[in-house]
Amino acid sequence: MSSPLATQPLSQAADLDGFWMPFTANRQFKARPRMLQSAEGLFYTDVQGREILDGTAGLWCCNAGHGRREIAEAVSRQISQMDFAPTFQMGHPLPFELAERLAEIAPAGLNRAFFTNSGSESVDTALKIALAYHRARGEGSRRLLIGRELGYHGVGFGGISVGGIANNRRAYTTLPNVDHLPHTLDLQRNAFTRGLPAHGAEQAEHLERLVTLHGAENIAAVIVEPMSGSAGVILPPVGYLQRLREITRRHGILLIFDEVITGFGRVGAAFAAQRWGVTPDMMTIAKGLTNGAIPMGAVLLDETLQDALMHGPQNQIELFHGYTYSGHPVAAAAALATLDIYQRDGLLTRAAELEDYWQQALHGLAGLPNVIDIRSTGLVGAVHLASRDNAPGTRGYEVFESCFWDGLMVRCTGDIIALSPPLTIERQHVDRIIETLGRAIQRTS
Repeated sequence: MSSPLATQPLSQAADLDGFWMPFTANRQFKARPRMLQSAEGLFYTDVQGREILDGTAGLWCCNAGHGRREIAEAVSRQISQMDFAPTFQMGHPLPFELAERLAEIAPAGLNRAFFTNSGSESVDTALKIALAYHRARGEGSRRLLIGRELGYHGVGFGGISVGGIANNRRAYTTLPNVDHLPHTLDLQRNAFTRGLPAHGAEQAEHLERLVTLHGAENIAAVIVEPMSGSAGVILPPVGYLQRLREITRRHGILLIFDEVITGFGRVGAAFAAQRWGVTPDMMTIAKGLTNGAIPMGAVLLDETLQDALMHGPQNQIELFHGYTYSGHPVAAAAALATLDIYQRDGLLTRAAELEDYWQQALHGLAGLPNVIDIRSTGLVGAVHLASRDNAPGTRGYEVFESCFWDGLMVRCTGDIIALSPPLTIERQHVDRIIETLGRAIQRTS
């Protein structure tokens, strides 16, 4: 299908030259732009007035759907009352209140919050806290950070260093003292699994090998996504996260869960840590924290980590780290309003209620051409397509684009189509997603 904007002079739509778009093939996009203008509920409207069903909750973030007036009103009230207040040597009530509210829904023990502006900043913050914690305890030799292949932890230098997606790393100088665990994607043994795959927990044992190689006394932290979202919805095998927790605890290594995508109801509980019964030492969050309305992130951590730095003179800064907008009053107001919606509407557990219907519908695509795997849990899923010879990623992009012009927004990661609709979705919308995606897969076969 053709883009309605493709034949229009840019001046009639917008001057597209100035904005260098993130994670986008800019020349390709600007030759055939997909421009959104408004959003309400489960739908976007593009500049031509076409309705687009949001199958990705924006970018994994609008869990409560779009246009939530409660959030808009909270933002408006706060920005009128106080647009900005510094949190360097000053304070205001909202981030303190927000920290308490987050502790109420977080795994037990994660009752401290350090606020950031994004998932990327949350990851770099968590890594710095890990290093500072060990140093404060007299274990300054613990400098090594361990990530995982195919992991995505944002785009800061810390995040790309522990991350394991090649295109995010190869052009840049990464940090030293970093190693990686193998990923858990196993198409041969786990293809078309519904929920967590049965095979692959033994991959966690590679951490023991890294302990042997580097020495536990030199390893500060392990960071993983409970579910690797940006790599294409790669789920943890049954028992895998538990085994990582056992190994890290035995060797005094901190375990960090990157829950930027999995947090706030995506997999059927407030956080994946709770759904899958593993409590880390820290969690990074963002995206759904404010329902995507205002940039905000945080690190949730066990109070013992903070307490370890609370020594020395009382007037001494314990952690030389922070951001101008940490705990921003308008962002905090948006987050508090978002938490109210999640709790009032039962959205933190709604994915578990719809999971069976979602999985059955999604796995109904299994017989279509070039579909080599389908993965799903909660209200997230992926359709893995066979790559074309010498043209990886082209089939996935064509499916993504076909869906858009047919009224559905999906996300493509190479030849993987990822889905993560708002948690407010109803069964008829699930059916529409599957029908539209199925047509696109057949068109591009």
